[in-house]
Amino acid sequence: MEKKMNLKVALKYFLLTIFAIVTLFPFYWMIASSLKSGFEVIQTPPTLIPNEFMWNNYSVALTMAPFGRYFINTLIVTALSIISSVIIAILSAFAFSHLEFKGRDFIFSLFLASMMIPGEVLIITNFKTISALRWMDTYQALVVPYMANVLYIYMLREFFLKIPKQLYFAAKVDGANDWKFLWRIIVPMAKGSIITICILVGINSWNSFLWPLLVTNKESMRLLSNGLTAFQSDAGNRYELLMAASTIITLPVMIAYIFLHKKIMSGISVGGVKG
Repeated sequence: MEKKMNLKVALKYFLLTIFAIVTLFPFYWMIASSLKSGFEVIQTPPTLIPNEFMWNNYSVALTMAPFGRYFINTLIVTALSIISSVIIAILSAFAFSHLEFKGRDFIFSLFLASMMIPGEVLIITNFKTISALRWMDTYQALVVPYMANVLYIYMLREFFLKIPKQLYFAAKVDGANDWKFLWRIIVPMAKGSIITICILVGINSWNSFLWPLLVTNKESMRLLSNGLTAFQSDAGNRYELLMAASTIITLPVMIAYIFLHKKIMSGISVGGVKG
């Protein structure tokens, strides 16, 4: 019996190791390619370890596009997206969990049904709306269409529903209105889920590529991920510089996830499972 248990444990760790290697290999390949020469990065068969480490690829990559301006734009868009998404998620989740109004459950069901619509389907409609409002090349064009996210509203609503109704009624008896009850009692209790939402929104905003490319014509309004197009031309692609720029852009997200992944998982589990 003990041998069977040891075999199961060994098999489990073996499979986890294989999955970890498969998951991490693309990141390793990106970093390794960023340190290769232009010839080595396209040679066949490929090399797993660079023959010569070309550290200057990073400095050259930073001069191929105005990454300083892209970085500022990305920080602004990420901050605005986090603030707006969190506020909308908190207010919506409170309305769907504690306020009584006609059609509340039906409206929330429609919200949940909208999660089955692929985001790509909405791009044309959103683009037409932004064009009609003359918001091209503005920060609101980059932030407003994605301020509300049903997943985040659902996460917070499930957490809010766990809060006993007696606490809500007690606050009412003490003279607290809905606004005070929300911000002074519920929000501090839901800090873990709110931090998780902040992290997820921040990662999505930081990695956004297609939408900023569609609604910005001026180079000064584009984001970090859009700077990767600077390494593509009719004459060919500079893959080693592209990988160097990709590493620079991806590194902050990877570091953030390494230090905050426990908060992400705990926030999702707390908000997504109703007790």
